[in-house]
Amino acid sequence: MALLTGALAPSAAALAAAVVLDLALGDPPYRAHPVRLIGATLSLLERGLRRLGADGYIGGVLLFVVLGAGWTIAWSAAILAVSALSTPAASTLHVFLLYSLLALGDLLRHAGRVDRALVRGDLEAARSAVGWLVGRDTDRMDDGACRRAAIESLSENLTDGFVSPLFWYAIAGLPGLVLFKVVSTMDSMVGFKTPPYLRFGWCGARLDDVMNYVPARLTWLLVALAAAVLPACSARRALRVGWQQHGALPSPNSGWPEAATAGGMQRRLVGPIWRRGQLVTDIWIGDPGDPPAESHDDFRRAARLVIGAGLLSAALAAGAIVAGSS
Repeated sequence: MALLTGALAPSAAALAAAVVLDLALGDPPYRAHPVRLIGATLSLLERGLRRLGADGYIGGVLLFVVLGAGWTIAWSAAILAVSALSTPAASTLHVFLLYSLLALGDLLRHAGRVDRALVRGDLEAARSAVGWLVGRDTDRMDDGACRRAAIESLSENLTDGFVSPLFWYAIAGLPGLVLFKVVSTMDSMVGFKTPPYLRFGWCGARLDDVMNYVPARLTWLLVALAAAVLPACSARRALRVGWQQHGALPSPNSGWPEAATAGGMQRRLVGPIWRRGQLVTDIWIGDPGDPPAESHDDFRRAARLVIGAGLLSAALAAGAIVAGSS
């Protein structure tokens, strides 16, 4: 049930408009993009906290408190102020902010660049495009490895780029969505297991795990539902492989959508991954009897699964909003 009323409350109509804009146009490239602003503010706060010696757990918590409260209040106040002057203008701003904080359309475009490069036989261009999606050595990757990396990125980011934002929007409106994006940005910028960030980034990384916990498992079910109606897909395998193999990946959340996608498309994913010249994993996820994902048809099947699951999540969120407001 939604926690807010008025201009900040979740709206099924606004959600539908934002999803259409996201899928049709991708992420809007403008200087004052909320994620850019959050990232720039985070960098400034990090430098200030480290100068003060607050570069451990306390500094990370302070970073979240200031960043989360600051941007949630700022965007909420802006929409409420516009609402006081013009309801249509506030509704437009509401939709545009929601659209700006969804990422499925842009994700599909980035992953699609990998597949299109391979279709025209340009492995180097595919490797370059993969480099924008995953952090691994691309010079060792063949066509199949490039496509698997693109599919893995699609499935993993389906949760934190689309299902989770819609989940928190449906529950807590625009403030909940903005707060989720603050946490997600913290995880991507400081949530590393390296000496400078092991303690400082702990808060952001753990909050990201918590806020994606339920949405990741919802994504597993949504992928299975999509697989039930899409050709050459298997809902049963999506459920089984997601349940049995989600723990094969180190993240507590990303394994659910990735394993479900592997099972649903009836292809194995991951395989050997190299970073800085070192083999970091050679695991495979998916039914052992299935072949590795590597073809253009495999990529298209995965994209259809991701789009199907994404649309189902949007319908579920819209339904929850309508039910909560009635």
